[in-house]
Amino acid sequence: MPISPASPLRIVIIGCGSRGRTYASIIAGKLAERYEITAAADPRPASLDVVEGHAGHPIARFPDAASLIAAAPPADLAIVATQDNLHLEPALGALAAGWHLLLEKPASTRLDDCRAILDAARKADRSVILCHVLRHTPFYRKVREIIDSGRLGRLISINAVEGVEPFHQAHSYVRGHWSHSADSSPMILAKSCHDTDLLSWFAGSPCRRASSFGSLTHFRPENAPPGATLRCTDACPHSPGCFYDAHRYTTDKRRWLRMLRPDADSLSDREILSWLATSPWGRCAWHCDNDAVDHQVLALEFADGLTATFTMTAFDNGRRLTIHGTEAVLRGGPSLADGPGGAELWLRDHRTGTVEPVEIPSDSAPGYQGHGGGDFGLINALDHLVASAPPDEWFESHLIAFAAEKSRLANGATIELQTLR
Repeated sequence: MPISPASPLRIVIIGCGSRGRTYASIIAGKLAERYEITAAADPRPASLDVVEGHAGHPIARFPDAASLIAAAPPADLAIVATQDNLHLEPALGALAAGWHLLLEKPASTRLDDCRAILDAARKADRSVILCHVLRHTPFYRKVREIIDSGRLGRLISINAVEGVEPFHQAHSYVRGHWSHSADSSPMILAKSCHDTDLLSWFAGSPCRRASSFGSLTHFRPENAPPGATLRCTDACPHSPGCFYDAHRYTTDKRRWLRMLRPDADSLSDREILSWLATSPWGRCAWHCDNDAVDHQVLALEFADGLTATFTMTAFDNGRRLTIHGTEAVLRGGPSLADGPGGAELWLRDHRTGTVEPVEIPSDSAPGYQGHGGGDFGLINALDHLVASAPPDEWFESHLIAFAAEKSRLANGATIELQTLR
């Protein structure tokens, strides 16, 4: 069993991009009495300034993970929120330093690296908690509560859908950090290990085999509007009305800019346009060198016979879920209401035919709703998780994702997960 930390939980943050800054904000807000940020590492001084500002007191500042770990600041847990392909070394270093680990998903871009992190956690007897934040939303906690209550009977099949949303796809997986699978990770791992984790969590048994199909279909040069320029800022004739127009970073899509630049709110429109003229995020969405898929389907069979399907598509918004049991069926989604934070859930009893709405508890984090309340929920549970979470709870979700990508690249061949365990 992992060793329980002292109180308050002393935390270092490695990687102060959007996710690192988000967690720092939550820690220093509603949870400041239970958590303390002692140090942070990032090569960008502006990002360190933001984290130190959230902390509310001077912290030890480092330009990289290696120097932070070598200095051994007082800590019980390290948050590693670097880019996906830069997780391995700081994760292993944090565990070797004797710290518990909150690791941004995915754990790593290679299965062997994931195994190395798991082995190191077991050797150090420390917890590795993945930022599978959806487990900590009121919506999915309620789904799990209903499953555990037995109201659905034995689970027979699950169908889940994730709509990434078209502009989000363009921002992150066409223009952005996750546009190249080789430099980051496959889409099914980078974006949808949230969903493979939920399926594994609900199923409650190991996944036996997987098959998957998917491709990059829409965001390709041959689909660009006639005459589209290579950059939105190059006087593109379609710019004023194009859904993917990068000029929207100055208007209704500025929130996406905040994830890239800590100074986003202080930039003038002229400064943003100057940045877009050379930035990857100023490129035409059909003229990028991306290879991340924009749609993928996955079929799974679990050890107890339960089957599940999952669809990831760029061309929807939000998640949908149907769970078929022998006694009842549960349907819903955190964004079925299509409004900010909307969530709906229904249960249909097979015996009576009655359909009843299920009440979803309100979020306990007024003022912060990231990931449907999951960001706050995860950090709020962090001191409990470091004392109780098994080091391998996250691993099954990654096995499923790696198996799915292996299948997709093999034209949908069935992959026996035992061959990867």
